[in-house]
Amino acid sequence: MVVPELKAWRAARPHVVRVARSVRPQLVRAVGAVKPPLVRAAGTVKPQLVRAAETVKPLVTRPSTVQLTAGSATLGLVVAATVVTAAGPWDSTGQRTAERDWAASRERSGGADHGHVSGTSGKAPAPAPSAASVLSALGGLGGSVGAGPSPTEKALADVLGPLLNEAALGPERAAAVVDMATGKRLYGRAAGTALTPASTTKIATAVAALSAAGADHRIATRTVLEPDTTELVLVGGGDPTLTARKDAEGNASLRTLADATARALKDRKTKDVTLSYDTSLYEGPGAHPIGADNTNLAPVSALMADEGRLDDSSSGIADRSRNPAADATKKFADLLKERGIKATAPGPSKATDRAKALATVQSPPLSALVERMLTTSDNDIAEALARQTALAAGEPASFKGGGTAIRKQLKKLELPLKGTTFADGSGLDRADRLTADLLTALLAKAADPAHPELRATLTGLPVAGFTGTLSTRYAGRPGTGLVRAKTGTLTGVHALAGTVVDTDGHLLAFAFLTSSDRPTDRTATQQTLDRLASTLATCGCS
Repeated sequence: MVVPELKAWRAARPHVVRVARSVRPQLVRAVGAVKPPLVRAAGTVKPQLVRAAETVKPLVTRPSTVQLTAGSATLGLVVAATVVTAAGPWDSTGQRTAERDWAASRERSGGADHGHVSGTSGKAPAPAPSAASVLSALGGLGGSVGAGPSPTEKALADVLGPLLNEAALGPERAAAVVDMATGKRLYGRAAGTALTPASTTKIATAVAALSAAGADHRIATRTVLEPDTTELVLVGGGDPTLTARKDAEGNASLRTLADATARALKDRKTKDVTLSYDTSLYEGPGAHPIGADNTNLAPVSALMADEGRLDDSSSGIADRSRNPAADATKKFADLLKERGIKATAPGPSKATDRAKALATVQSPPLSALVERMLTTSDNDIAEALARQTALAAGEPASFKGGGTAIRKQLKKLELPLKGTTFADGSGLDRADRLTADLLTALLAKAADPAHPELRATLTGLPVAGFTGTLSTRYAGRPGTGLVRAKTGTLTGVHALAGTVVDTDGHLLAFAFLTSSDRPTDRTATQQTLDRLASTLATCGCS
């Protein structure tokens, strides 16, 4: 199975646009999803380099390829990171088309002279050195692309041990490093000890959802008309990205649904309806155990628009609707009115099996939802994906059913589950317990050529210093553009799990978990975790 075409996704758009604007339009052709108005000075791009862009995308050149590596200038990292986030479409080989084009363009001799950039000091950066192709083939899991042997346990212990001993990490810490080519654990410290994982739980949610429902699964929101009545029912399918905004940005649009529904009603000579909404797909309480009035997460519902946000944001914390289904239906009623259909004030209901289908809109594919969830650490999408996993696995679509379904799917994939607990899909619940062994095994499984449906788990990981929850971290650090990782943060809990390519070209998966009853210094803890990942990036530990 090949991961389907993904629409250019906008969740990371502000960061992508900012980076892309500093690059001359010739290079921007590889980044077709980003428009080129220049704002940020290209002079901020350091012309000299260390190595390259790849962990910026542990993608594949064909279904059996799982590793990216290369040497490149910092400018190359900027372009690569932009391509990774902005360029959605996959070609038939499973590789992002724009990434392939960029890799080919970098094989030319000579550097790129960017000239004068309008609106800056007028100082143009020096030509950047050309880079080799970012994409190096890995024929299977039996070997590594690196020139030498894999990193040794002793060498990794020598460089990671002192950092893991730092007081900033608190009293409990666990670590694991795995060779992605072989799946072999190269280093571990308390790797089998289950700790609170915070948002790194989303890696498990991603793998479970993709495994259970499939990368190309889409979530439908629909309208139906009850027979012999004028009762119109808006039926929620669990799509948290359904939007009522004018610019749907590739998501399912409540406006499009209103257009099609109004046309269907007019065809039936119906202009007055009794409007209701159906959220019966989900079971159990909608309020997360951490509390109902929560800026991190709306009440979980099978029907909501714009994640129940009460502002124009698309990620991060925001005040939320206390009844997202009712509010979404009120917006739908207003949209119908604009289209000549008068609707009563909406109320809850349940569509019958005899109801006639009128119109349907569908979410982006699950692979795109997974990428967005991981990059921006979107809790609403995470809980929706846990419930989609439950539905696909035949479990109740509830917090408990989602946790049961996630475990069931990971067990099918023969992943190490000893000591683990799945209380939710987002990692907001402190009852969640994961091990460093499981997190690295999840990443290695997503890189396995036998499971291309899981690939979005890797492609969605934030890029250090460039995208998502890592966009403001790693400033000036060696791991910038090279580390791809999911963050995890709760009071007293910090985690980082992802992938990196070392100096010998070995693609490694890592997981670092820390926990403390007393809150640690958040900045100091995160910086230590970042240094651990950066150390792997700069390590010639073979």
